Amino acid sequence: MKATGFISLWTLVSLPCGPLANPAEREDVVKHAIKLHRGKGAGITQRKQWVLESCRKLSGLLRQKNVVLNKLKNAIRAVEKDAGLSDEEKLFQVHTFEIFQKELNESENSVFQAIHGLQRALQGDYKDVVNMKESSRQRLEALREAAIKEEMEYVELLAAEKHQAEALKNMQHQNKSLSMLDEILEDVRKAADRLEEEIEEHAFDDNKSVRGVNFEAVLRVEEDETNSKRNASKREVEDDLGLSMLIDSQNNQYILTKPRDSTIPRADHHFIKDIVTIGVLSLPCGWLCTTIGLPTMFGYIICGVLLGPSGLNSIKSIVQVETLGEFGVFFTLFLVGLEFSPERLRKVWKISLQGPCYMTVLMIAFGLLWGHLLQIRPTQSVFISTCLSLSSTPLVSRFLAGSVRGDKEGDIDYSSVLLGMLVMQDVQLGLFIAVMPTLIQAGVSTYSSIFKEILRILILIGQILFSLAAVFLLCLVIKTYLIGPYYRKLHTESKGNKEILILGITAFTFLMLMITELLDVSMELGCFLAGALISSQGHMVTEEIMCCIEPIRDFLAIIFFASIGLHVFPTFVIYELTVLLFLTLSVVIMKFVLAVLVLSLILPKTSQYIKWIVSAGLAQVSEFSFVLGSRARRAGIISREVYLLILSVTTLSLLLAPALWRAAIMKCVPRPERRSST
Repeated sequence: MKATGFISLWTLVSLPCGPLANPAEREDVVKHAIKLHRGKGAGITQRKQWVLESCRKLSGLLRQKNVVLNKLKNAIRAVEKDAGLSDEEKLFQVHTFEIFQKELNESENSVFQAIHGLQRALQGDYKDVVNMKESSRQRLEALREAAIKEEMEYVELLAAEKHQAEALKNMQHQNKSLSMLDEILEDVRKAADRLEEEIEEHAFDDNKSVRGVNFEAVLRVEEDETNSKRNASKREVEDDLGLSMLIDSQNNQYILTKPRDSTIPRADHHFIKDIVTIGVLSLPCGWLCTTIGLPTMFGYIICGVLLGPSGLNSIKSIVQVETLGEFGVFFTLFLVGLEFSPERLRKVWKISLQGPCYMTVLMIAFGLLWGHLLQIRPTQSVFISTCLSLSSTPLVSRFLAGSVRGDKEGDIDYSSVLLGMLVMQDVQLGLFIAVMPTLIQAGVSTYSSIFKEILRILILIGQILFSLAAVFLLCLVIKTYLIGPYYRKLHTESKGNKEILILGITAFTFLMLMITELLDVSMELGCFLAGALISSQGHMVTEEIMCCIEPIRDFLAIIFFASIGLHVFPTFVIYELTVLLFLTLSVVIMKFVLAVLVLSLILPKTSQYIKWIVSAGLAQVSEFSFVLGSRARRAGIISREVYLLILSVTTLSLLLAPALWRAAIMKCVPRPERRSST
């Protein structure tokens, strides 16, 4: 064994020197290897002596390891034959011996992995960056696997320690008589242990071997609770999981979503502080915007800018804030649908369907034209054009909130046309999200596969149209047979208790949201249809529900607009102000002109005057461009620079929207209705 170990190690150390023809190069390699392991140079005789001593020590350790393994095997056999031990105690002792065996084997593997790593490093060319990168990747993978194995072994040792402490405690209990209270507590302890075993999911063990799961190195940042835990013992601090934050090598930050011990209630204090801070700061910001004549939503956006990464950077749970803000969009569109009765929907459905489709096609055509002149990839041109063709439904809904919008002498109401087109754009958003994977593939495809990609897009469009037909058929069934009895039951049960009414309406809204999501249609459309179905029950029903839901909508809308401000970067806007102003004005003017052109073709002659107001409402860019832009950037469709340009143009267009809207209202709306609209 000793001779074999010596020959193997000497061969591993000597092999890298063979391919080097120049003796001076061999000498440099040997010196470098010795410096890595000893920290200083040495003579040739000393080097040979060092290798011999190292081989002797390694052989001795391997011999000793084999002796210990044999003793462990004998100990396991003795435990299994011991009739005085219970099956549970036998299992525990055998498991403890196996843990020690595993530790010995893993330590031996680590030694030889280090030797092979040294061999690869010496054989590699220090000028070859690719080879060095591959070696580093292999070492990193080995370290990750070793860390996982060590973590598992540590957990097993903790379990063994816990079992040993429980066994000692049971022996002490057997030697003394227990009171009735102690017996009850002992039974409760055993029941609690069984409960923990039942609810524990073993998510780590179940997912570590799943395909697509990668091991990553992360940093765990504990909460700063020095003052509150100053007198706590070290053990108590270690046992308290808290809500520590994990940071990976890509600087992504993670927060605990489900603790191992689900019996203890926990709260995300970072998220609570973020919501409280947004709520407190939104008041002065919204108040200031109201004072200077701007909509309050811009105050909420400013609040997000001040608290976000470009400001104080005090918001820690950005993803959680954005997720809560999405509910603001859902309730906003529900109230829009509540004001948008089916009768009004039937009157403008053709315009609502044709207008956004024509505008999107024209925007894509202009985008491809400019992309060809500026030598931009077609996939990138299509994405940017489609992204800029969308308009903000929540923003326009705030413009229209509380205005008097009755039809006059059979004319089409501008608010009905505008909201109908915006809802259709939300449907287009769901379609575009479904088509995005095809755009990603088209970006790397050859011209021979363009026909297949076009065919795939047509199939996706057919699926979306089929889903839309299914959704509207379901809405017809609900309106005819279900919504009336459902609301009457809610109204009867909620007398003197508005909680039942609010919960029932919210549950119905979320049900429609889930249905449209299941059919691969926009979730926002489900919320809008839920409001439209309930509005079919009459004006009194609409007023009652609106009084209950509006406060919820207003609070969640504050969170939504503040989450938009988290993605606004004033420094970038200031640095590129001239370019951004030019691009923003170009986009706003182009959208306004295209909307006027399309509406001139599809509106009746008696309603041509509303095209200016509707075009003004469609001239800005939707906040959902943030979502689409982030997905496209991750997928490689657009670059970082284009992504920042889309964010900045979207923000500036939203800021210009109130001025354009007021100008259109002043020009086209009679004075009594103008006051209520502005």
